[in-house]
Amino acid sequence: MAWDILIFLLQAGVVFIVSTALFDALHWLLHRWEKSTNPLLRRFSSWHWVHHKFLGLDMQVNPAYARSNIWFHILPEYLTSMAGTAIFLLIFSWPPIAAVAVLRTFMLVMTLREEGLDYNHMSMERVGGKQGLWWVNNNYHAMHHVYPHNFFSSFANVFDLLFGTTCQIEGRRFLVTGASGAFGAAMVAALENRGAIVETAKSGVDFSCGRYEGMQEKLARADVLVLSHGAKSEDCWNANYVTFRDLTDRFTAIGKDRLTPPEVWALGSEVEFHGDMGLDELKAYSASKRAFAARARRYYRSDDLIYRHIVPSSFTSAMGKGAMSAETAVGIALFFITRGFKYVPVTLTGLAVLNFFRFRYASNATDEATVPAE
Repeated sequence: MAWDILIFLLQAGVVFIVSTALFDALHWLLHRWEKSTNPLLRRFSSWHWVHHKFLGLDMQVNPAYARSNIWFHILPEYLTSMAGTAIFLLIFSWPPIAAVAVLRTFMLVMTLREEGLDYNHMSMERVGGKQGLWWVNNNYHAMHHVYPHNFFSSFANVFDLLFGTTCQIEGRRFLVTGASGAFGAAMVAALENRGAIVETAKSGVDFSCGRYEGMQEKLARADVLVLSHGAKSEDCWNANYVTFRDLTDRFTAIGKDRLTPPEVWALGSEVEFHGDMGLDELKAYSASKRAFAARARRYYRSDDLIYRHIVPSSFTSAMGKGAMSAETAVGIALFFITRGFKYVPVTLTGLAVLNFFRFRYASNATDEATVPAE
């Protein structure tokens, strides 16, 4: 009996997730058809854009489009998902399929009762930074209405994870520190190649520990702050901890009244996992990186910003030969970032993957014990 229930739940889950992904694929096509040479496809796309007029770029509901939204978005979504559900009659027995059909119909009725409003479609003064990876929450779906050419998943995040449509890069303003270094230079090139508007800031010139006045205007212009500066031997503490912390906090404060949360990508290290290994030359570097990782855990969990922690294994730079090129490291990082990952392992050794568990679940007390009073 218990086994039968488990099979029923698994089959129903597969039916719901796959049929949802089918609509998400159609959703993506409707946006692609906006510039199609085929007038019929452009017409279909224009019908879908009624949904984006109902809940606009400013995340405010326009009641004037409520009825059109029902006809041109809600009902087509329901019918597409039901068709995707019915296909599974060729594979599974009918009870789990019927259960999913009943669930979808109940969701439709509830949405119709609210004239198109549901958990993912309501006015918002500010989109929060807590956005799901595997399942779509209201903050996640709100990003689709702000950036309509990304964030297509509607319930289970299958489509965006597969196709890398979970981060808007084209047209957004990026501020990259450490752009003269191998990783930073590769990141600038990759972002510009994807249509980003990139500005750079140099440690020791535009900012230094305790001196950030020259960064204020640059931070105010940016949508995303990429922290890729740092040091491995001289002044590690200020380079890898203090300036990372201060710039993140300043950028978060500047963006607190924006519609979408400020976004920070910060470069970590596998040393967060293995520590200094008893090597004197790694002690200062390890302490600074581990201290920032402890701070970064707060950012990772915060609703005030979208924080992405990039943890690479060694890559070739001015510091020496590595296991991969900086361009490869950036390519891997962007692969995960465009799929919504907030912890980003860039590794051949696997240590960055293991470090996730330390980063995500370790107590801050151990690393923060090394932070000196200021």
